[in-house]
Amino acid sequence: MLSATEKTTRPGTGVRRIAAVAAAACLALTLSGCQRDGTAPSAARAQAVGAAARFGPVDCRQAKCIALTFDAGPSEHTAALLDVLRGKGVRATFFLLGARHIERYPELVERMAAEGHEVGSHTWDHKILTRLSEDAIRDELRRPDEAIERLTGRRPTLMRPPQGRTDDRVRKAAKEEGLAEVLWSVTAKDYATSDSALITRRVLDQASRDGIILLHDLYPGTVPAVPGIVDALKERGYVFVTVPQLLAPGKAEPGEVYRP
Repeated sequence: MLSATEKTTRPGTGVRRIAAVAAAACLALTLSGCQRDGTAPSAARAQAVGAAARFGPVDCRQAKCIALTFDAGPSEHTAALLDVLRGKGVRATFFLLGARHIERYPELVERMAAEGHEVGSHTWDHKILTRLSEDAIRDELRRPDEAIERLTGRRPTLMRPPQGRTDDRVRKAAKEEGLAEVLWSVTAKDYATSDSALITRRVLDQASRDGIILLHDLYPGTVPAVPGIVDALKERGYVFVTVPQLLAPGKAEPGEVYRP
């Protein structure tokens, strides 16, 4: 378990330490330690019916869709990542940290939104929400949302809880803040290696239709892996979409948990 001193993220060692424990714990239990239930993208799509249903640019009922998501940025590597995504014609979903990330790189948050990426929250200070009081949970959710809204003009509707840890109190607070929680099905454990080829192989080995890929744009090995991941998955017939596009014509509902 994490010690009390590891509850606050700092660039470098702090977030590495948290991410290492987080992903190891969650994946070892196939996310069972994070959240057992949740709504699959296909179920979200099936729940939306009627002539007014909107699919956006891609109908994931027909297309082989997959969502590329990045946690814990922005960072010094994010500008290069945005260049890669723009060059590949891929839109991703970013779950941003407030303290020392949104605050430090506001121009990158603005660029994400301007270039059509989905901008969500990864809390303000990467505290484990299930260990906090209800007031503290709401504060961790509200502060990054307010900061993102000031920069982009749009309040986030999605968040990813640190370590994927959620419970009834977290879901209640998320609902009150107008947020849906998004978990994942693919991780490269990029917190533990700078080997871009290994990161690429891990993603490709786990990828499946309607998958949600978890990467971190603050680690040096991740961004160099992205071009190979994108090219290989496109060759396999995948279409990259944001999380809202993956759910369309369904819509992420506040207080709900979405995971493949």
